[in-house]
Amino acid sequence: MKRIIVAIDGYSSSGKSTMARQLAAIIGYTYVDSGAMYRAVTLYALRHGMATPGGALDTARLVESLPEIAVTFSRSAEGAQHTMLNGVDVESEIRGMEVSEMVSPVAAVPEVRRHLVKLQQGYGVEKGIVMDGRDIGTTVFPEAELKVFVEASPEVRARRRVDELTAKGVKVDYDEVYANVCERDRIDTTRAESPLRKADDALVLDNDRLTREQQMEWLLERFRERVGE
Repeated sequence: MKRIIVAIDGYSSSGKSTMARQLAAIIGYTYVDSGAMYRAVTLYALRHGMATPGGALDTARLVESLPEIAVTFSRSAEGAQHTMLNGVDVESEIRGMEVSEMVSPVAAVPEVRRHLVKLQQGYGVEKGIVMDGRDIGTTVFPEAELKVFVEASPEVRARRRVDELTAKGVKVDYDEVYANVCERDRIDTTRAESPLRKADDALVLDNDRLTREQQMEWLLERFRERVGE
């Protein structure tokens, strides 16, 4: 069976990472969470005083620091993927609201995007990967054999995000999360470098009302069509 690249793009908190991770596990592909890479860079900026939650970003310092920022992935004994920042597991830290509030401005910096795009493209040399993000099908892998664009309303995405954080023991306010989702949408779709948009040849998956099982059934059908099963 031929190996392909599966590119899954979409809005923040649309569920694309969960479905991409599950799809990769089922078909035996490598999963790469490109959003985690931007979150790790954001965490680095916050820790080193280059960014303030809800405040300014010292773009010049961040760009100068890019050669010092190594983002990699590791797997736990249970198979879960963990994001490593300069060799340290930061999977939990990068999922908090502090990082969420700053990740879109950091990801909008052209030099940051170019730096991480090069790293992401390296994962696809031998194909057999599922990668999700904002510009995977348009910029990182425009030649991907299967491109999916995930849509869901801001209200549904905010509720899912609240439920996700609450399940982890993090107390958050729905209105705050909703505002964050809307602001990230605005930044992601209007940035000059690789804005979020649907690739011309991408298939749209509106998961407002789909269960995870229905989403996966749809994805597996599209995958099998592409590999000729």
